[in-house]
Amino acid sequence: MPSAKYLRRRDFLKLTGASAGLLAAGVWSERAVADSNSPNGRLNIASVGTANRASGVIGGVTSENIVALCDVDRNYLQRSQQRFPAARLYADYREMLDTERDRIDAVLVGTPDHQHALPSLLAIRAGKHVYCEKPLAHTVHESRLLAREAAEHGVATQMGIQIHAGENYRRVVEIVQAGVLGEVSEAHVWVSKDWGGGERPEGGQEPPETLDWDLWLGPAPERPFWPNRYHPGQWRRWWDFGGGTLGDMACHYMDLPFWALNLRHPIRCEAEGPEVHPETCPRQLIVRYEFPARGGLPPVKLTWYDGNSVPREVAGEEVPANGVMFVGSEGHMFANYSSYRLYPEDKFAAFQPPEATIPRSIGHFAEWIQACKDGSPTTCDFDYSGALTEAVLLGLVAYRVGETLEWDGSALRATNCPAAAAYIQKTYRAGWEIV
Repeated sequence: MPSAKYLRRRDFLKLTGASAGLLAAGVWSERAVADSNSPNGRLNIASVGTANRASGVIGGVTSENIVALCDVDRNYLQRSQQRFPAARLYADYREMLDTERDRIDAVLVGTPDHQHALPSLLAIRAGKHVYCEKPLAHTVHESRLLAREAAEHGVATQMGIQIHAGENYRRVVEIVQAGVLGEVSEAHVWVSKDWGGGERPEGGQEPPETLDWDLWLGPAPERPFWPNRYHPGQWRRWWDFGGGTLGDMACHYMDLPFWALNLRHPIRCEAEGPEVHPETCPRQLIVRYEFPARGGLPPVKLTWYDGNSVPREVAGEEVPANGVMFVGSEGHMFANYSSYRLYPEDKFAAFQPPEATIPRSIGHFAEWIQACKDGSPTTCDFDYSGALTEAVLLGLVAYRVGETLEWDGSALRATNCPAAAAYIQKTYRAGWEIV
């Protein structure tokens, strides 16, 4: 992985969708892991999910003891058992978290989005530390609930936006916060992926005998199984299970302006895209957020673009397929996972970055492991990542209701749009309720 750097013109437009692909695959190296000989010993960890992204999450904590594994797909579960032969196996995470309650210290959650909140919440209420993949939850309400309960129970939490531990993000944040760009009033974020589209098939088929389809659905409404339409890789397209490209990628990319500009709750949100489909997410979307002034910082307008809506130019500059642009009174800056570029070019020709003030991360997983052992802070705990996820998912609410939302973040309510409530908080199948 290239080191953080100031990107020169000859390399700039070579950037394509590679950054989004690396993010989705979780390909982020870590400088160190927590000391397994710490006074508190090694953690006993249970994992909800074992394959695909969950496999990468498990791989990030192998310095500890993996003592229990849960997966609704028996093929995945058996494959993971080969890596961790001593681990106890489960199909239902509710059973696992109940049975292993006195044995485990911490829980990993690496499932489809609709199954993030409940296992995380059950673990938190049992006093277990939690690492959950992004987005933190499937609804705005779930995000707020997880953040609140994590704080109340005093557990160590981290959301899986591994790029947050990277050096380049730190340098970009320092540049913005040092005032190099002046007052930043706009941020633009774009990703060219298009997780959406498709029609629900008529009828259904018997699921393979190795897959417990009812457990895979979990809190989602019942529907028949259909091969390769939901499990394992297409669930992001469907409202019942994911959130399209915004739900998939925005926590990675919007993280940077959230961090650099000290953002939290928007006061207004609107979205535009194709006609709303009742089953599947849009293949392209533009979401506009307005954030209020914050402690001497000016109001900020943040715009998200995905799919075919991604711009070719931002702030008058030609840009690659994925990235972030900060627009300030003294200049603007493009950034992605590994590099940044300042404009106007002649003004910043001799640019020297400010002195580093944000410490190097010991690694995104390692931060969480250490926090579990000694109570030290993590950089993407559920308070920070919960607010980030809320804003991301609010864009989907605005799109689905087709109105500009006047947002009261403290009350978790669109003051001008009662219809938004149906998407801020959802209903659950019996036995899978979140209360």
